[in-house]
Amino acid sequence: MTLEAIKYKGGQLQILDQLLLPGESKYIPVSSVKDGWAAIHRMQVRGAPAIAIVGCLSLVVEIYGKQYDSKADLRKEMCEQLQYLVTSRPTAVNLKLAADDLHTLADSLFSDETVPVEAMKRRIIETVEQMLVKDIEDNRAIGDNGADVLLKGIDRPLKLLTHCNTGSLATAGYGTALGVIRSVHERGLLEHVYCTETRPYNQGARLTAYELVHDQLPATLVTDSMVAALLHTRKIDAVIVGADRVAANGDTANKIGTYQIAVVAKHHQVPFYVAAPFTSIDFAIDDGSRIKIEERPENELTHIAGQRIAAPGIGCWNPAFDVTPAELITGIVTERGVFRPSELAKRTRQQ
Repeated sequence: MTLEAIKYKGGQLQILDQLLLPGESKYIPVSSVKDGWAAIHRMQVRGAPAIAIVGCLSLVVEIYGKQYDSKADLRKEMCEQLQYLVTSRPTAVNLKLAADDLHTLADSLFSDETVPVEAMKRRIIETVEQMLVKDIEDNRAIGDNGADVLLKGIDRPLKLLTHCNTGSLATAGYGTALGVIRSVHERGLLEHVYCTETRPYNQGARLTAYELVHDQLPATLVTDSMVAALLHTRKIDAVIVGADRVAANGDTANKIGTYQIAVVAKHHQVPFYVAAPFTSIDFAIDDGSRIKIEERPENELTHIAGQRIAAPGIGCWNPAFDVTPAELITGIVTERGVFRPSELAKRTRQQ
């Protein structure tokens, strides 16, 4: 059975509450844009592709049964709600780009006098619903492209390392970096995968490990602080991670801890790949210094399951992401192919 983090049909949306995993699998309803914003902000749903899909689907849920007197009313509500949704988690670019696309579509339909208000609403709903289908198709392509590059010139099973969660729980299905690992496994060429716990939110221990066990992949969980020792003592063929935003030069924002893994991988001459849909590339920013990094509440560091583990009174710094410089990245795997960071902007814009 395939893991399904997002359930949607006919204006009804439910998401798997990832705060409860792996102890409990519970779907919660998302009945409005406010619900969608809260689910994203609280990290009940996370992963850049899934954030974009759930955010846009929450807009669909909001407008699905409403009647609008005019196209202007519909466009106004859409624009306001999308602007609000983008504030839920600012680092991941996918939701912003999806919102921009919907803005453009709404403006186009508004200007077309042959399109009545109900047809405008229906077109917007259909466009968002198609995001679910396209995300899975893109993830499959990312998986195949990534497997092709990892296995090029190698005729033996691979040992891989991944960080955070980039699978079915972070997307509409299959996954990005974890999709690459799944594709390698489907070819019978995965010897072992190591996943980090990914402190402080433990997405690796709670979510990636959950998916690996579910799919019966040969896997081992390690703490974030074990990566250097792992690369020194075990023959790891490659590191494959996801991305929340990629700058035009290839600098990549991903879950906190990614940067240090890239540094250690470079030292041990282990290839370091980023797997992400094309929508994670933000050509509007030249480099990673312009990526806004979300900072999370201090209790995510000081408490586990409501129990304080840190000394009372200690100060905390809790950035949710870091930026890995392009020079540490071997390649960026997308549904359109695999690119060196130095060629990313030129080659992807030509396609």
